[in-house]
Amino acid sequence: MSTLVLLSGGMDSVTALYWAAKEKGVLAAVSFDYGSKHNAKEIPMAEWHAAQLGVKHDVIHLDFINRHFTSDLLQSGGEIPDGHYEEASMKRTVVPFRNGIMLSIACGLAESHGAEALVIAAHSGDHAIYPDCREPFMQAMSDAMRSGTYVGIHLLRPFIDYDKAEIVRRGVKLGIDYAKTWSCYKGGEIHCGTCGTCVERREAFINAGVPDPTKYVSTEPLPQRPK
Repeated sequence: MSTLVLLSGGMDSVTALYWAAKEKGVLAAVSFDYGSKHNAKEIPMAEWHAAQLGVKHDVIHLDFINRHFTSDLLQSGGEIPDGHYEEASMKRTVVPFRNGIMLSIACGLAESHGAEALVIAAHSGDHAIYPDCREPFMQAMSDAMRSGTYVGIHLLRPFIDYDKAEIVRRGVKLGIDYAKTWSCYKGGEIHCGTCGTCVERREAFINAGVPDPTKYVSTEPLPQRPK
């Protein structure tokens, strides 16, 4: 089954790219520049990994999101909060219907490339704050893609039941260089170590029992997961 991979340049999507290259075959990968504070740090990572695998890589610009949507993740939004990834404050970083928009565009791109399926790296840890990462949403989008394309595009979500630590374990087996991935929502020169995505990243390596190759501004004790 030939695939197109949604590739942000983060740990999860990079792992999905290598998984798809091994298990399915990848015709192309796509990144979206939608005006997030960390797009400029993520997308070069996506380009690097696509090049390592010899995969065609497209970057689609969605500047209307930064101009018209409300989210602290965007350059037009407020400060990125610190704390655990699952805290209520992290909802401020949700970009409304982001996956719905990106999956719709990627579906058309996949059919144009002659791919049979899309691969997205949504995982169980995303569910707490992102409604468009949860399985009911993914199933609905999968149904829409199959119904709305001539070839019946499939939506593959290989990590939907995994936590981030399990993704790290699988990525290590695939030989992924996680130093060449980006998580920090603040988009500074190096990972801040304290925002929700940095906390999640640090926690994943600890729980996976894998050395973390990431440089952080702060390695203060991790906050507890909300009850």
